[in-house]
Amino acid sequence: MFIQKQADELIEALTFVKTNLAAPIQTLADAIIAAFQRGNQVILMGNGGSASDAQHIAAEFVGRFKKERRSFPALALNTNTSTVTAVGNDYGYDFVFSRQIDGFARKGDVVIGISTSGNSKNVQLALELAKQRGCYTAAFLGKDGGTIKQVVDLPLVVNCQNTPHIQECHIFIGHVVCDLVDQHF
Repeated sequence: MFIQKQADELIEALTFVKTNLAAPIQTLADAIIAAFQRGNQVILMGNGGSASDAQHIAAEFVGRFKKERRSFPALALNTNTSTVTAVGNDYGYDFVFSRQIDGFARKGDVVIGISTSGNSKNVQLALELAKQRGCYTAAFLGKDGGTIKQVVDLPLVVNCQNTPHIQECHIFIGHVVCDLVDQHF
């Protein structure tokens, strides 16, 4: 019974994504395609499971997703533990991503924050700075989208209260975006 209930809840969350987020997912893929064509990059970030999702999606762009193609420039800001811990120690954990945006982001890049609550302060500060720098900003969010949905160009909010199901939908969205980018190139 428990397994069936969990599967039904995930199906409900994915149905929400299918029904409500198809157009925004295509918009994000189009923005990434345009960025890669201009020679720009994709920068991703998140905390905990969202950090793993950011790293996973970056790897799909740099390596390959389904087909052989050139490598695309993408990085996850949460992967360099020396940078994260140094900035956290010297400036505070709220600034571990914005400090890196300051160093890496260029006008025309696509910057994606991932936050199941939509309220991760370090992700929000980085997205705000990225937007000021002329980057296209998007966020994979959950619940009601939190405060981050107000600061990005494109909020992709999975309207669900169950964090694991939000994360499962986020990686689904990431995979669909990677697939759309692959199909274009």
